[in-house]
Parts: sequence; C-alpha cells; structure tokens
Amino acid sequence: MINLEVPKKAGALINQAYQAAAEVFRPISRKYDRAEHTYPAELDMFAALLDGLNSSGEGGAGAAGVRRSGADTAKGNRNGANLNVVLGTIEMCWGDVGLLLSMPRQGLGNAAIGSVATDEQLERFSGLWAAMAITEPGCGSDSAAITTTAVEDGEDYILNGEKIFVTSGQRADAVVVWATLDKSKGRAAIKSFVVEKGTPGFEVVRVEHKLGIRASDTAVLRFENCRVPRENLLGTPEIDTAKGFAGVMQTFDNTRPLVAAMAIGVARAALEETRTILSSAGVTIDYDRPSVTQHAAAAAFLQLEADYEAAYLLTLESAWMADNRQPNSLQASMAKAKAGRSVVEITLKCVELAGVFGYTEESLLEKWARDAKILDIFEGTQQIQQLIVARRVLGKTSAQLK
Repeated sequence: MINLEVPKKAGALINQAYQAAAEVFRPISRKYDRAEHTYPAELDMFAALLDGLNSSGEGGAGAAGVRRSGADTAKGNRNGANLNVVLGTIEMCWGDVGLLLSMPRQGLGNAAIGSVATDEQLERFSGLWAAMAITEPGCGSDSAAITTTAVEDGEDYILNGEKIFVTSGQRADAVVVWATLDKSKGRAAIKSFVVEKGTPGFEVVRVEHKLGIRASDTAVLRFENCRVPRENLLGTPEIDTAKGFAGVMQTFDNTRPLVAAMAIGVARAALEETRTILSSAGVTIDYDRPSVTQHAAAAAFLQLEADYEAAYLLTLESAWMADNRQPNSLQASMAKAKAGRSVVEITLKCVELAGVFGYTEESLLEKWARDAKILDIFEGTQQIQQLIVARRVLGKTSAQLK
C-alpha cells in the first residue's frame, strides 16, 4: 500500500536541502535574476558539498537523475533514490529554481544518463555536467518529429541538426542530444547521444534572454558533421519498431517528476510569502471554518493550497512508483501536468493577493511568477501531458489519438 507521508529517514536530507536553499540560494536569488547570463560562482563550493552528499549514498539534494534497479527483489514498499531526489528538489526550488538548474553536474542530461545509460557509461560519464537537447526549430512538444540525424560511419556517428531552448547548453560539459538513426522508421529510430563540449562540429550559437529562470543559461546549439563515438550512444543502437519510442521516453519517466517537484517548490515559496503578507494585513486563514464564511483573500488562499496539495501528492506518487519498480509514465505525466498548471495559477494569484508587494521587487513573488511559466512548458507542455494521460487512460496509441 502506498503511503505518501514523508519517510522519517528522509528528514536529514530534507533539512540539509532546506538549509542550503535558505542560506545559499535565497540570498543570491535576486542578484542573478538581474545579472542574466552571469554564472553564479557561489554554486561551485556548494556543488562540491553536494558531490560528497551524493557519493555517501544519500543523494537527493540536487536534480541529477536516478535509475531503477530491476535486480532488487526486496519485499514490501521502498522509499528510495527517486523519492529522495524529488524531496530534495522541492526544498532547493523553494530557494530558487533557476539556481538549481545552474548547479554543476545536476543537469537534466544527467537524469537522462541515469535513466538509460549502461553501467559502463554511468561510470565513464560520472562527474560530467550534462544538459539535454531535444527541442528543435520545427519540433516543439512532439519529440517524435525530431529531424536531427545520426548517421553511422565506422566506429562513430555523424550528427547534423539544430537544437533550441537547451537548459545549461552553454555552461554544461556535455549535451545529451536526441537524434534519429533512420527517419523512415519513425519514433523507434530516435536515440540519445552524449556529445561533449569541444567536439568538432558542435557549436553554441547563442544564449537566449528569458522571462524567468534567468540565473540559468538557455542556449541554441548546432551540430554540423559532428563526429560522436559509437560508445556515446546511450542504451542500445538497435531499432526495435515493436518497442517504438519507449527507450528514450523512459528518460521522461524520471525527469517529469523532477520538473513537477521544481514547480512544487516554487509554489510553496509563493504560498508561504503570501500567507505572511496576508497575516500582516490582518487576514486570518481559518482551517476550521468553511471558506465561504471567511475573508475573500483567505478563501482564495485555501483554494490555492488545495491545488498545491494535489500536485504535491501526485508528484510523490510518481516517484514512489519508480522506487517500487512500477511503470509510472501515466503518473509522471499527471504530476507534471498538475504541478505545471498549478504553479502558474498559484504564483499569479499570489501576486494579485499581495497587491503592490507582489508586483514590485520588494519581495520575490513577481520573480516566482515569471519563473513558474517555464515549469509548465519544458519536459512536455501542458497539452502534451494531457494527451499522454488521455492515451493511457483510454488505451489508445499515438496514432489513434493525436
């Protein structure tokens, strides 16, 4: 039976992540929001501390990926690395989501490597900071429409194509690039490759100016006759049309709960700040009275909290299922859809409830409202998540329900 209470053994991890968010991220949050494209040097020492925590076996304080162990046959419920990473991510993004996305060796590409890499690749890419490159100028949420090609040439693959909106694309040591081995074979031919910086033919074209998460760099990348070693293809090079897109899509089963956790952290920060502002204005939020009998601002706040709780529990469920070796694609999309939508609605409503304090730089509320929107977009938009959920619930294929 699933129990969505936070396990006691995660208490130390949550406390460490919270302290880091409060003492490291929050104090410099506004600084790097204003200084877009400036690397937060304060993160270097903190990243070293995180490496020590993760090597100790605790993990979970950053956004790095985790993998499922099919060999683990332990009986009963398990609360493991997936849940730890989600809980740690929530705390860190309570501090600042853009700074978490700027953390060395905590990129979404690391989650991809953790999801589908072989044991040998895991060891070889250990310590690498990896971004993830999926979106293209002509391919947004439909990852199956990727046109970047990977052509086999001896012991290498030759990559050609362009990627946009790559988080940490300029700063990371490497990029996990999605490319097709054979366009005629559709989704099944899409594979992911680790392309390290400095590889001939790999160019960072530009860094984007953005609405939110300004501490994090978002780049446009170009691959022109870029030669990548065969051993840098994650997973198997075999094209299994029966399995279809499932191989690379397994990455999303790990990263979507992480993005949902990021949204939970931002939403919680906004709710806590708004509660303080409402309290100072004399608005009392009473959980023992019906919301219709309370101040309009209190009633609105209670509704926001209900949305937050629903998103939070869905996110924990998707992580718990991964820890217990249960297929979680449906739950991962449900969590991402709910959390992504909720964080946008919560932060914007908090700006409204806070009045002038929400719209100026006097508090971080206006920043969180800007940061929130990307959490509803990347790793699959709201519409894509709803489509995936509908397919799963109705038992339809992608060809049957578009």
